[in-house]
Amino acid sequence: MIERPTLVPEKVSEAVKSQLASFHRAVVDEVAAAVSRDRVVVVGMAQNPIVKKARQLLDGEGVKYTYLEYGSYLSKWKERLALKLWAGFPTFPMVFVDGVLEGGHSDLVKLRDQGKLKAQS
Repeated sequence: MIERPTLVPEKVSEAVKSQLASFHRAVVDEVAAAVSRDRVVVVGMAQNPIVKKARQLLDGEGVKYTYLEYGSYLSKWKERLALKLWAGFPTFPMVFVDGVLEGGHSDLVKLRDQGKLKAQS
């Protein structure tokens, strides 16, 4: 497994750690709670056509999901940045299945094609 480079904790000041820990914490906590509670969670933003395609794919497959939307291209960018920092994933949508960040729309297509995206009864 290839891991993305991050600063080691010893190279981050306590002030920065505190700032990161509290950066739009309510949004991060809301997403984390949904991911731990619901089988499929899609985190997106308004006006993004790729988010819409991911939701249409899930709807077409009959997969029930929770959708959380944070702003558009012109609003709530800091909240989305907090989610990107938390998840370590750079784009939207963020799709979680069984508590695991699977990726975005193209990753959903792969899951569907592999038969791993099934509707729950």
